[in-house]
Amino acid sequence: MQNQQDKTINNRRNRRSNHQRVKRTIDNFAQLPFEQPKAIHQPVNIISEDNVQAIHSHSMDILEKIGIEILSPRAISIFKKAGARIDGERVYVGRDIIEHAIKTAPSQFILYARNPAHNVIIGGDYMAFAMSASAPNSCDLDNGRRPSNSDDFKNLTRLAQLINSVHCMSGYPVEPQDWHVRTRHLHAMYHHAVLTDKSAYIYVLDRQMFEDAAEMIKIIRQIDHAQFCHEPSLLTIVNTNSPLKIDGPMADGIIDFAAYGQASCITPFTLAGAMAPVSLPGALAQQNAEALFGIALSQMVKAGAPVIYGGFTSNVDMKSGAPAFGTPEFMKANIITGQLTRYYNIPYRTSVVNATNIPDAQAAYETVFSLWSVVNGRGNLIKHAHGWMEGGLHTSYEKVIIDAAINQMAFSFMKPLSFSEDEFAFDAIQDVGPGGHFFGTAHTLERFENAFHAPILSDWRTYQNWQSDGGLDSYKRANHIWKELLSNYKEPYFDSKARGELEEFYNKRIDEGGIKTD
Repeated sequence: MQNQQDKTINNRRNRRSNHQRVKRTIDNFAQLPFEQPKAIHQPVNIISEDNVQAIHSHSMDILEKIGIEILSPRAISIFKKAGARIDGERVYVGRDIIEHAIKTAPSQFILYARNPAHNVIIGGDYMAFAMSASAPNSCDLDNGRRPSNSDDFKNLTRLAQLINSVHCMSGYPVEPQDWHVRTRHLHAMYHHAVLTDKSAYIYVLDRQMFEDAAEMIKIIRQIDHAQFCHEPSLLTIVNTNSPLKIDGPMADGIIDFAAYGQASCITPFTLAGAMAPVSLPGALAQQNAEALFGIALSQMVKAGAPVIYGGFTSNVDMKSGAPAFGTPEFMKANIITGQLTRYYNIPYRTSVVNATNIPDAQAAYETVFSLWSVVNGRGNLIKHAHGWMEGGLHTSYEKVIIDAAINQMAFSFMKPLSFSEDEFAFDAIQDVGPGGHFFGTAHTLERFENAFHAPILSDWRTYQNWQSDGGLDSYKRANHIWKELLSNYKEPYFDSKARGELEEFYNKRIDEGGIKTD
């Protein structure tokens, strides 16, 4: 299966040399090609196999003896049919039922995009980095922090299209609050389809939202219902209401996505000390119980439905109760969750996050610590990897660029080395001999343009040269870059027939008023 998926993706992308550097959109913004990084090193294990088994065993005890409250009659009926014990809205499910169900979850799958060159593999050794998602506020150096609106949604979606380290969307880059909640999903899906050709996302707050999104994605990709059910083209995140509860719309979303072969990511919101035990083993056991419960539900609906195990365990600041990210506890949880998902052989969602208020040194070191644990924990879907700030309360335009620079460094790190005879440069070493230099050798001249990672944000000039050119720090350079990128943006090709059909459906559903609200 993995070889077939690798081949499908590679056949749909332009083949590029390992040394090829991508076109520069603006001065010094030298992107790598759009290509998923694939880990070249062994994942890090920081706990023993016995400890993994202990987390599994305790999470099974939680499901058997404490149970999960689930506010969906449809889901309760499915668990009852599978043999679970039901007490009102509390579901007690045996480990044999859970272990049997999760075995059918695929280890990897393709998430299909409008542009086949932007299809991504979720699972295995592949990593897919996404935009920040769902922030109620936006921020940039010129206009400051403000409630997010449709202009922010569109501009950040444009940046997602332009930046090659963004492999997919994993939510609205911000919540566009000037679009009414009844029709917000319609506006979001339509403008996503027009402004980017990368894979789509929809929230599962209402069944009609899913039905609208399903119809729109079939139009966007020009596929029939059978192909839609066979090719995952929509992604959603299902957050459990930790501790030990799943709301009705979330549970129904798992059911609908599984029934139609679309990808759901089950992510408990287990912040240690608040919605989960203060001890990390207890928090991870609770996370594991909630995640496996949702994954099992998806497989009870349709064995083999694409599903992702979402990890988001971190800690809170015990002085204020505020979430903390990029902490040693968050790093440990990321890596241990990676061990758990490899134990279950299920794709792993994690995040690159921070809890600071501006793109300063704190934002950088918390982001890098998050990223390092994601890489070492072998995350497959990496949410919030471009622009996340303030614990998710705002998306920063400048941080989108800073994150692109950081992520691209990680991608370069994961590029495999060639050990061909020519790479050992014996002739060059022989020609230079003792005490010489390699600047003018043929070996250097043939390779110097693409020999090393080219930064898209870092300034490596001397202090005097940097100062004479304005002395801009990385925050201000990032501000210049995102504005230049947007000024050069062009909409990706969209088949006129598909676009016309999409506009017709979009306008019809807007006129009908969208979804019902209280």
